[in-house]
Amino acid sequence: MPKPLILCIDDEELGLRIRKIVLEREGYRVETAINGTIGLTIFEGQEIDAVVLDYFMPGMNGGEVAAEMRRMKPEVPILLLSAYINLPQDVISAVDSTILKGDGPEVLLTKVREVLPPKADTMEDGGLV
Repeated sequence: MPKPLILCIDDEELGLRIRKIVLEREGYRVETAINGTIGLTIFEGQEIDAVVLDYFMPGMNGGEVAAEMRRMKPEVPILLLSAYINLPQDVISAVDSTILKGDGPEVLLTKVREVLPPKADTMEDGGLV
């Protein structure tokens, strides 16, 4: 069974690369996008298991991207990454969890594990008679 596919969207390339490395070291597959438009294209075209999304980006901000993702695939969990503590309530309600920029990689990994739906256990052949 393939590992979960995480989509990371952030206009800051260094942060994006670091998150990709952290998530891949934990066994996740990772797609990245440097803006919301590219992120939405990837999101629409692939089976994404979770999204890590920056809030403050030029063009579409993370709240706008999250709202569009919810319209497209409401079952996919979204983690919003932000340096801002006081995000608008409509943005908070469109995501499953938030992460403050500057929190360590262990916080990211914990939040990703929390929002990913548990995979159905597979039974080995011959498990039932």
